[in-house]
Parts: sequence; structure tokens; C-alpha cells
Amino acid sequence: MSKDDGPVEANGHETSPPDIFNASSVSEIKATLLHLHDQEAAVTARLDALVASQKDFSRELGRLDLLRAHLGTQVNTARNISHGMLSPAAATADRISGAVRRLDLEQARVKATLEVVEQVAELKACVLGVNGSMEGPQDWEMAASYLNRASKIPADVVNGAFAAQIVPTAEVPDPPSVTLHNASESLCGLFLREFDKAVKENNGAKITRFFKLFPLIGRSEVGLDVYGRYVCQGVATRARSNLNTGAGSGQATDGYFYASALTKLFEHIAQIIDGHGALVERHYGSGKMTRVIERLQVEADVQGGIIIDTWTDERNVVRKLTDIKSYAFTFLVQSFLPAQRTSGTPRTGSPAHRDGLAGEVEDEGVDMIEIDAILNELGVMLGRWSLYCRFLGDSCRPIEENDNVDAPLMLPDFLVDSPLSKKIKDRMIGPFNAMTTFFLRRSVEKAFQLDEQPSGLTLNLHSALNSEPPHITSAVDDIMYIVNKVLQQSIATSQAQVVTNVVPTLSRILGADFIGMIQRKMRDEYYPRPAVQGAQPAEQTVIAFLVLINNLDVAVDYIRRIVRGHVDNKPGRAEGEETKGGIEDGAGSGLESIYPLSDDASVVRQALQSLSTSFESKASDLISDGIQVVFNNVVKTRLRPILAESFRDIEYQPRDHNDPTASTYQNYEVDEDEDEELPRAELVRPRFAGMWAELVSPLSRILTPTAFDRLLTITVAYLARLLEKRLWSYHGRVNALGAIRLERDVSGIVTTVVEVGSSQGAPARYRHREAFSRCVQITMIMAMDEDEWDDVVGGGETADVVDKLGVDERARARSMIREHR
Repeated sequence: MSKDDGPVEANGHETSPPDIFNASSVSEIKATLLHLHDQEAAVTARLDALVASQKDFSRELGRLDLLRAHLGTQVNTARNISHGMLSPAAATADRISGAVRRLDLEQARVKATLEVVEQVAELKACVLGVNGSMEGPQDWEMAASYLNRASKIPADVVNGAFAAQIVPTAEVPDPPSVTLHNASESLCGLFLREFDKAVKENNGAKITRFFKLFPLIGRSEVGLDVYGRYVCQGVATRARSNLNTGAGSGQATDGYFYASALTKLFEHIAQIIDGHGALVERHYGSGKMTRVIERLQVEADVQGGIIIDTWTDERNVVRKLTDIKSYAFTFLVQSFLPAQRTSGTPRTGSPAHRDGLAGEVEDEGVDMIEIDAILNELGVMLGRWSLYCRFLGDSCRPIEENDNVDAPLMLPDFLVDSPLSKKIKDRMIGPFNAMTTFFLRRSVEKAFQLDEQPSGLTLNLHSALNSEPPHITSAVDDIMYIVNKVLQQSIATSQAQVVTNVVPTLSRILGADFIGMIQRKMRDEYYPRPAVQGAQPAEQTVIAFLVLINNLDVAVDYIRRIVRGHVDNKPGRAEGEETKGGIEDGAGSGLESIYPLSDDASVVRQALQSLSTSFESKASDLISDGIQVVFNNVVKTRLRPILAESFRDIEYQPRDHNDPTASTYQNYEVDEDEDEELPRAELVRPRFAGMWAELVSPLSRILTPTAFDRLLTITVAYLARLLEKRLWSYHGRVNALGAIRLERDVSGIVTTVVEVGSSQGAPARYRHREAFSRCVQITMIMAMDEDEWDDVVGGGETADVVDKLGVDERARARSMIREHR
């Protein structure tokens, strides 16, 4: 028996099958017999299954035998075909293939031999042709063409033993390589002499003739060098002529003479590159003009350096920079010192004070007109340098198979590292930045020295204003004009490093000097402080303080528009600039056309936007402080009396008008014969409207709309709180009819507030109604009928109308009416 047939105990371990020979009892014998019987049954079942499947096996075996018989036949047939047909064919194919390979090899060798023979024949023809052309008719073009043909023959053929035996003749006994080299050297020297002779004779045809021959004899570098030297002579001659002509005629004193000289230098070089570039590219190959441009740049370094050095000496730039550094800005410094106590109203902008400072302006030793003229000339020169750099960058841009027209423009290294580039950074960009900083700050100082207040301003509504809005001092227009001029001048240079230096400086000067000066005037000169406790400040002081707020608000708008104009549109050319051929500006618009290099445009745009953001932030903070001062010292103390006077002797518990003891509120009752919306007489709104207009209308006439709206926002918020306190004070003093009248009075006050200034053409400020929403909802709840109130209590749609009040506040407002207590 197998192991699998053995019994298994309950714990899972197998036990040995029972052995009838070892049985010791009848039960063990029976168990053994039972086990044997089971095994017999299993074996019998398996045998029956095998017998039953024997027919299927026999049938499949028969099919396999049949298939084996057919397959044997096919194998014999295939073996016969392989031995009888394919084997000879394969052997034949192998022989043919070998023969074909040998034939191809022989043909390749014959072809290579023929090619060498042809090349040697061509070489011999070239050698003889060169020798014949040079000795006989001296046809240099033909000799150069023979050398050019010979240069296309592989060097191993020229220097090979076969050519050394075949090519030499009695007339030309030297090896071909020696002959060609000697001929090339001889022709090169000849072409150089003829080229120089043509240059001296100024014979353009001969210059072009011999210039085209250098690449044919394998001397392209020599040709480019000699051509570069030739064109540089022309550049130097014209540049010296321009300078000498101006110096001799006295034109050097003209404000744009040296800018014009530098422009002419760049234009001449650009015309040479434009006019001769195609010729060089055609005869010397693509990109070869770059070598000539490098040689031209060397000459530009010399001639441009002479112009800049002469300009520096002629304009006394070093001396002016020294004077600028030593300038003390006395007026600005003294203005920020602690204010000295003086009697009377200070008048820093009066004509007498300005005349007294006139001598100080002249004694400072720095002529602003000269500085401005130098800056204008520098702006033109830097702008021309930028256009010249861009032109060279385009001319030297490598040409690729898949040329990407949107690839960023890159300046060539020889231009970036050139002496002229370094000199421009030191002698022009440095002074431009320093003088611009001085010009800005000195302009701010001078504008405040000559500052004039707007005339004819008054808080009296019965007097017309003599000046047109916005009411600002003269310093704002003067300073903002200079800011726009400096920005336009700096951007027109197309130098990102200029803008990134000037713009932060401008931001610092505007923040420290312009805003700082206005802040000091607000704090020390025109602070609206009442002379007596409880009184109003002096009218002229209040007006001057409001004008200073206007200065800041208008300046913010100026800066915002100036920056937007430069960021969104193409700035105008700097003063004195003219469009010249060859290096003129592109047809694009926006900063990208002015700053095509790398990410210069985004850097400039970010700097300009940072200027606007920074100035607006600083000015807005000071405007907010100024508005708060106006509210606290001019407006706030008058709001409570206005409300008290508006509701004076007004009661909201009307009794029957037939009652002889009725209160004075009878006149405020609604006529039964008239529409309830048209009361016979209203007292609260007319009173409030008159006093409100008297308070805010003078301010709205002087302040800019933006500044007045900020003041009105603060005022309305405070007024709404006062009105709410007054409404809560009517607890138990209002009946149902009085609640209707109170609601109408509050609505009239709100309407009057938001319509302030509309009589002068200003739009109604309906957004300020939101500040009175709690007051309006309190009166609304007081005037509700029972059904509406029940809907509010139940959280219905009416509850959304009084959403500004909490549940307790709604109940409190409802309980204010006497009948509901």
C-alpha cells in the first residue's frame, strides 16, 4: 500500500496501515480486511476508467500513425528536393555572389584609380594653368581660378607619389604641392600690392577686383584683414574730418555736436556693413563678415574713444561731477530741520521769500541749464550706442539651419569687451546716472523754492473759486514734468542698467524729498490746529492743508499715468534725437522693441511698476493721515451739533390735532387729503441739508474727488454711529405714526449725505448708504406692521431686509415704540 492510503489520526499525523499478520484480535483483522476492500474498490475503479478510455486512445493513436505516414512521405520528398535541386542552386548562387563581389571590388578599384587619375590630370592642368597664366598674359583671375580648382583636390592626391611623378614637367619641375604653394604666395603678395595701390588711387573697381581674388587662392583671412584695414582707414578719415570741421567752425559748442559726431561714426560703420556685407558673404562665405566687423569695432574703439574724451574735456564733465558731489542742497536740508517759532502765518511760497532765495540759487555754483544740456546730449549718445550695439548683434547673429527668429538677441563678445564699451560705461553711463540724480533732487528743491499756492480759494460757498481744479501748488506740476522727462530720457537710452539705477533713485527722491517736504509742511506749517479750544482752525490754514492733500493725490495719479505711458506705449525719443539710416530704431512698439536683449524689457517694466507702487503706498499713507487730521480737527466737532440742531424740538409722539394740548409736532403731521409721501412740512431734512452742505461742500470744492471721497467715508461712518445712538435714545418716545415720520427723516438724512456735491456736478455716492444700513433697518422695524414683524420673528423673507441687526437688536428696536412696550 502507498503512504497516501494509510489512515490519519485526529491530530493530523499519519499512522501505518493495519497488518493482518500482526493482528492480535478479531476487530483488527476486520479493520484490515475493510481497508483492503476499500483499496481494491479504488483500484478497480481506476482500471475501469482506463479500460473505458482505451478506445479513444486507440483512435488517436491511429490518427497519429496516419499523420506519421504522410509526414514521412513529405520528408522524403523534401530530402529529394534539397539534394536534387536546391543544393546545386545554392552552390551556383554562392559562386555567382563571390564573382559579383570580386567584380564590385575590381570596379571600385578601377573607379578609384580613374578618379585619382582624373584628379591628377586636373592637378596637372591646374599647375600648368597657374604657371601659364602667371608667366604669359598675367591673367590673375585665371591663375586664381586654377588655384581654386586645385584646392578642391584632396591633399593626399596632391602630395602622393603618383602625382609627384606625373605632374612635374620640364617647364614646372617642382612637385605640385610646392608649385601651388609658391604660386599662392606669389599671387597673395601681388594682390596685396595691387590692392594697396588701388586704395591709394581710390579706384573702387580695382579694390573690389582684387578683394574677390583672395579667397580663390586660399588667403581669405588675408583678404578680410586687408579689407578691414581699408574700410577702417575710411572710418578714421571721416571721423577725424567730422571732429576737425566742427572744431574749426566753432560748432563744438553746440549742445549736440559730439552726439552728432558719435552718431555719424556709428552710421558710417553701419553703412559699410550694410553695403559690403553681401559682397563679403558671397565671395568669402557665410559669417565671414564678422571678422570685418571685429576689425571695424577696433577702429570704432579708437575713434569713439577720441570723441568721448574730447567731449569730456570740452564739457568739463569731471569738474561738473565734482561740483555736483559737493552740492549741499541747503534748502532741502534746512527744510527738514526742526521748525523755528515765528510770529504770524508762515509764507514760504511768497514772492518775497522766493526773491530772497534767488541769490542762493545762483551762488550754488552748479548751472542747471548746463547739466540739462549735458544730460540731453548724453541721452542721445547712449541711445545711439544702444542702436549700434543692436545692429552689430543682428549682423553677427549666426545663421543656423533651423533659424529661430524669436531667439533672444545676443551681443558679440568682442563688442561687450571692447574698450569703447568700457569707456561708455565709465565716461557716459556713470556721469549720466550721477547727473540725473542731482538734476532730479535739485529740480525738487527748486520747485519747492518757487512753490506757489493756488489763488482765490475760500471756504465761503457764496464766493466763487478763481482757479480751476485740481487745486494744487505749482511744485507738483514742475516736479512731475521733470520726473516724466527724466524717465523718458533714461528709457530712450535703451540701457537697462541706466533705468535700473535711475528709477530707484527717483523713487527714493520722491519718497524722501517730495513726500517728506509735504509731510513737514503738513506737520509744521499748515496743521489745522484751532487757536482756541473748541473753535475752528483758521480758514487759510485749512485751505493750505487741503491743497497739500491734493498735491499728494494728484502726484499719485501723475506717477501712475507716467509709468503706464512708458510701460504700455513706446516712449518718445529723447530731445534732439533724429532717425538716421542704417541704425534706426525698429518698427515695433513697447519696451520689448527698445530693450530686445535677454530679459531687459521685463527688468525695466518691473522697475517702473515698482516706482509706481512704492510712491503710491507712501503717498496714500500720508493722505490717510491728512484726511484723518481734517476729520478730527475740522469735521468731527461739528457733526454732533448738526444732528442735535436737525432734530431740535422734534417729537415722534403726535397726538390728535384737535387736541388743544397737542405738541408742536402737529405741524409735522401728514395731511389726510395729501399723499403720505408728500408731507406738508419737513423740518429735519432741510435743517440737516443746510448744515451738512455748509460743512462738506466747501471741502468738496477744494479737495480732489478721490481725497474728498476718503474724507466722506470717514465722516459718514462716524455720522452713522452718532445717528444710531440718537435713534436708540428715542426708546419709549415714539409711537406708530412717529415711527413712520422718523423713518422718513432718517431716509432724508441718508439721501442728503450721499448726494453731497451733486449740485456741483459730482455723481451721487450711493455706496455710502451702506454705512447707514443699521439706522435704516432700526427705523424700518419700528414702522413695520404686525404681519411684517411676525415674518421677521419667524425668519421669513422680511428678515433678510434687516440682516444688519442681531435678534436682540431687532427686539430692542421693536420695543422702542410706545404701544409695543
